[in-house]
Amino acid sequence: MSIRSTSDTHIIAIGGGGFSMEPENPLLDQYILGLSPQPQPKICFLPTASGDSDRYIVRFYSAFLKFSCQPCHLSLFNPPTLELRSFLLEQDIIYVGGGNTKNLVALWRDWGIDQILKEAWEQGIILCGLSAGSMCWFEEGLSDYTGNGVYKSLKCLGFLKGSHCPHYDGERDRRPVYHQMIASGELADGYAADDGVGLHFVNGTLANIVSSRSTAKAYRLEREGDRAKETLLEPTYLGDRGNRNF
Repeated sequence: MSIRSTSDTHIIAIGGGGFSMEPENPLLDQYILGLSPQPQPKICFLPTASGDSDRYIVRFYSAFLKFSCQPCHLSLFNPPTLELRSFLLEQDIIYVGGGNTKNLVALWRDWGIDQILKEAWEQGIILCGLSAGSMCWFEEGLSDYTGNGVYKSLKCLGFLKGSHCPHYDGERDRRPVYHQMIASGELADGYAADDGVGLHFVNGTLANIVSSRSTAKAYRLEREGDRAKETLLEPTYLGDRGNRNF
């Protein structure tokens, strides 16, 4: 097992995008790979939220085998080893896919993966993901885990303070419901991200906002009295050659 510096921790929370949603646009995935100091970083995909979908796993390999990295995955239906802690702590990057956030959190807690991921994060292993894999790192978030189009608040892992709403521009009702829940106090102040936006937290603080789409935005939502105040956070578009981090 490699020894890592614990000086900085990294989480990249993607509102939607990456190989899952825009396979012809690798900008966010390349940004994540570029954060590792390793010339061929080990990147592990966790498809838990999708029920370890075989098709999703194939899409991950189809995308990342094109890059200078060493991709692998962890399926809880067919784990590559019983030594899950050692397996995950050997990675440079852990990438969490989308799907059902409530199922993801429950399974991770049952398997003890939540604690392993916290240890990985504290050791400097880069954590990232989109949708469910974006929301899971926060204290709570706005989720449609029931699958019937109804959004509910959901407690998550709590590595990052506050709440999170992915797909802010991608699903019509997310914005008004997130505003409502912030205003009522059902959800804590937090961050919303359009599809194509990555929120990059360093040591638990938002340090950079990047996007794979020139029009995509991020927002800070805060409760003010009986309303929610929305503040625009302008991302750096990764399509501008001079801004690429890979």
